[in-house]
Amino acid sequence: MFEAIKSPYLVPFDTSFKYKNAPTIPPKNVPDKKESKERLEELIEEIDELQQILYAHDHHALLLVFQAMDAAGKDSTIRAVLSGVNPAGCQVFSFKQPTPEELDHDFLWRTTRCLPERGRIGVFNRSYYEEVLVVRVHPEYLHYQKLPDKIDPETIWKKRFKSIRNYEKHLVVNGTVILKFWLNVSKAEQKQRFLARIEEPEKNWKFSTGDVQERKFWDDYMQAYQEMLNATSRPWAPWYAIPADNKPYMRLTVAEIISKSLRSLKLKYPKVDAAEKAKFKEMQELLLNEKE
Repeated sequence: MFEAIKSPYLVPFDTSFKYKNAPTIPPKNVPDKKESKERLEELIEEIDELQQILYAHDHHALLLVFQAMDAAGKDSTIRAVLSGVNPAGCQVFSFKQPTPEELDHDFLWRTTRCLPERGRIGVFNRSYYEEVLVVRVHPEYLHYQKLPDKIDPETIWKKRFKSIRNYEKHLVVNGTVILKFWLNVSKAEQKQRFLARIEEPEKNWKFSTGDVQERKFWDDYMQAYQEMLNATSRPWAPWYAIPADNKPYMRLTVAEIISKSLRSLKLKYPKVDAAEKAKFKEMQELLLNEKE
């Protein structure tokens, strides 16, 4: 079964994670923007090659989960890191406000329908974790979910954490590698990115007045993230809290973790059995002797 690779940003499995101690900026002496871009290009090629082996091997899938506050860079990170992967081998899904159909099912249903097949990389831009983040910060949303029992605010989140842990353990046992990234942007950096969206016309489409309103709940979100990360980071389904104030470094770090995780599986192209390979010579001669 998959085991998390080591990283300074790996959320520990002993519930000791504190969001206040998690950096939003890179350490000193990291590669500059140019170096980061060059190294990222190398990793993009590696990930593409590893995905091809993943596809040929056909026993594993890779699920990448991205969660973050608004303007942390989820979209651009997904686009940058997976830009070299064959589109046939990668699937990206974004999850926003649930539809009436989705509200008629349990909270894991809508994402389950979008899980990657063996051999492919699946990406969740937001995910079932919204149910213990935005819904926790705004518990009034629970009343739209048609839950069968009376809502107990003291136990519902623990129950959902347990459901998520069991769900992810089931996926991993059946061949899905799960990597989860919290892109940890600071409140000050988010403010600057929101201002850029207002001031630069080509970024206006990204701006929503609701995003600014959510800043009022920043501390509530941070507490929700802390509890979520502690409750659901496990060796087989790890969380990585990635500094997000520096986008080149963030993208490079995410790509490195993905590449190392795929390499840790030690997958190889499947070998053709002897009986089938014995026919190769005959087929080769037939092809060479074909008349044009």
